[in-house]
Amino acid sequence: MQKLHFLTQTILLAFVIMLSACNPKPKTEAAAEKSAEENWVQLFNGKDLNDWDIKFKDHQLGDNYNNTFRVEDGLLRVSYENWEEWNGKFGHIFYRGEFSHYRLRVEYRFVGEQVKNGPGWAFRNNGLMLHGQPANTMEIDQDFPVSIEVQLLGGNGTDERTTMNLCTPGTDVVMDSVLIEQHCTNSKSKTYHGDQWVTVEVEVQGGKVIRHFVEGEEVMKYEQPQLDPRDKYYEKLLALYGDKIITKGTISLQAESHNTDFRKIELLVLEE
Repeated sequence: MQKLHFLTQTILLAFVIMLSACNPKPKTEAAAEKSAEENWVQLFNGKDLNDWDIKFKDHQLGDNYNNTFRVEDGLLRVSYENWEEWNGKFGHIFYRGEFSHYRLRVEYRFVGEQVKNGPGWAFRNNGLMLHGQPANTMEIDQDFPVSIEVQLLGGNGTDERTTMNLCTPGTDVVMDSVLIEQHCTNSKSKTYHGDQWVTVEVEVQGGKVIRHFVEGEEVMKYEQPQLDPRDKYYEKLLALYGDKIITKGTISLQAESHNTDFRKIELLVLEE
C-alpha cells in the first residue's frame, strides 16, 4: 500500500509540472516581471530638468536660450515657440554623469513646423549624442559635442528617410572591419512620417559594439567608437581621455531647429 501511495503521488506531481509547463504566464505579466528585474532608470522624471545641463552655442553652460528645453504636459520638449528665426545657435541638453555599458530607450516624435530659416537638413531632425564629451569641456562657440550621434529623423510625408542613422561629430567607427570616416551613415529602418511616437533603443558596450534598434528591430551595428584625428578638438580630448578609443561618455539630446517631444528617456546599466 505504501508503494502504491508513493506511486500515486509521483504521478500526480508529474501531471502538475506538465500542466504548469503548458500554461506559461501571460506575455504581459512576464514582460512586466522582466522589466522590474532589469531595473530601468528614468533619466527624465516627467516633472523637471534638475538632473540635466544645457549648453547652446555662444552661450555659457546652463543658459537655456529662449527657454528652448522645457517640460510641458509631462513631456521633455525642444520648443522653438520663442524663436523668431534660426540663428545658428545649436543646443544640447546633457544628463549629468557619464555612462559606458548600457541600453538607452527613448520615445520621441516631431511636431509642428521647423523654425523659420532652419537648415534644410535639420527638418524633423534630432539626435541622441552618446559617448559625448562632458558639457563643461565644450568651447563657447562649439556647435556639437564630440560624440557618437544616433540620428533621429522624421519623414516629409512623401520621400523615404531612415531614422536611427549614425553621425560622427569629431569621431569615427568601424563597421564590417572598415574604418568609417564619412559623417553620416544610414540605417535600414523604415520611414516615420507625421507626428507619431517612435520607440528606439541603443545598446552600448563601452568601446566595443554599439547597436541601434527601432521598434525592437536592429537597424544598425558598428564598433570601436574613436576620436577622429582630423577633428580640431582631437588633441584636447585625447589628453582628457588618455586613449583614442572612446569607452564612456555623456548622453545628450539636441536642439537643431525643429520642435521635438520626448515622453520617455530611460537607461539600463549593463554588466561590463
